Formats: sequence, structure tokens, C-alpha cells
Amino acid sequence: MDQVTLTADTNRALGTRASRRLRRTGRVPGVLYGLAADPVALSFDYRELRGALTTDAGLNALVTLEIDGDAQLAILKDLQRDPIRQEVTHVDFIRIDASAHVSVEIPVVAVGDAVEVTRGEGIVEQLMYMLPVSAPATAIPQQIEVDVSEMEIGTTITVGDLQLPSGVEAETDPDEPVVNAQITRAALVEEEGLAEGEGEEGEEGEEGEEGAEGGDADESSED
Repeated sequence: MDQVTLTADTNRALGTRASRRLRRTGRVPGVLYGLAADPVALSFDYRELRGALTTDAGLNALVTLEIDGDAQLAILKDLQRDPIRQEVTHVDFIRIDASAHVSVEIPVVAVGDAVEVTRGEGIVEQLMYMLPVSAPATAIPQQIEVDVSEMEIGTTITVGDLQLPSGVEAETDPDEPVVNAQITRAALVEEEGLAEGEGEEGEEGEEGEEGAEGGDADESSED
């Protein structure tokens, strides 16, 4: 997976007002913690931080933080954004051991063309977009693909059906649905309408037969 280097500054004041002043200078406050070490208050250049978090690896990018001449391997644990401008306002990084596994959420992407589902006037509905997994720190997959090309109406692909890379394990119920294939609402309404029409025709035919039988009985009594 992609690895990026990000320079962090430890010389920042704490507190809400100090953080606001820091942001006005084009820097983003943050914290580094984990591996039983004390948390460290950091700040990052906004442009460099944005570049580090917008690689192909996305928010799961493995980051080498350069802090006062030392290099620390880390991964983003949390970030906060301005609710209006959507700019990053705070980040939390967690130290990691390169030989250990980390818990992250990986995007789930549906691929393939579900021909049988389309032919049956159905749709494939994706129910899960992020999959929590445990993965090697240096081999976090960018995404998990789920092939829907063999699906038919009424079938479901669950977490347990996914083909995960070596060393990656799902951290959720294997029976949890990821995608399912079902008939469209319009097609279902059309089928129900046809069924009701056939039922009404059957009832009318039965009433006609009963009337004819009644007429025959009357004629017999007159004789």
C-alpha cells in the first residue's frame, strides 16, 4: 500500500483559542498516541496533510511522521471537519508496529454486471459500503471488491462470501449482507396487478357457471 511522509511540529499551544489561531496560519492541530506511549500534541501544514490523506490509499494510508528528527509509523485514527467548509480541523494519529495487525474500515465496491438480475427486471442493492477488518499494518487493502455478475433475483452475498486478501480478516458477523438482488418495485406491482386480474376473471367465470346451473334447475322444476 502507499506510504507517505508527513512533517509534524510539536511546538503548539493547547486549548480552543490556541487551535483557532493555529488554523488561521494554515496549520491543523492533532494528537499522536498509542503503543503505550504518552500522547503528543502536534500540528501539520494543511496542504501537506491534505496531500497525505488523498492518496490512492485514502484515509488508511500508512504515514511516516517526522517528529523532531525522529520517524514514527502511524495511521489516521480520526479526523474532524468544519461542518460548512468541510476543511479538516483536527486529526488523531495512532502509532503502529509495522509487524502488527491494525483494525481499519475498508471501502466495499460492487463490480460486474448482474445480467440475470437485469433480465428478470430486478436490481442489485448494496447494503454495506465499509467493511471493518483486521489487516497487516503494511498491507492494508485499498478496497474490497464484491463480484455481482453471477447473482440472480433472491440471492444475497454476505460478509462470509467475500474474497479477502491474505492476512485480512473481517471483524463483523459473517452472515451480515453486503449486497442482495431483488425484483424492482415497478415489476412487483405489475405482477401483483396481473395476479389480481386473473383472480377477478376466475371469479366472474365461476359466477357465470353458477347462474347457468341455477337456470337449468328452474327449467327442470317447470317440467
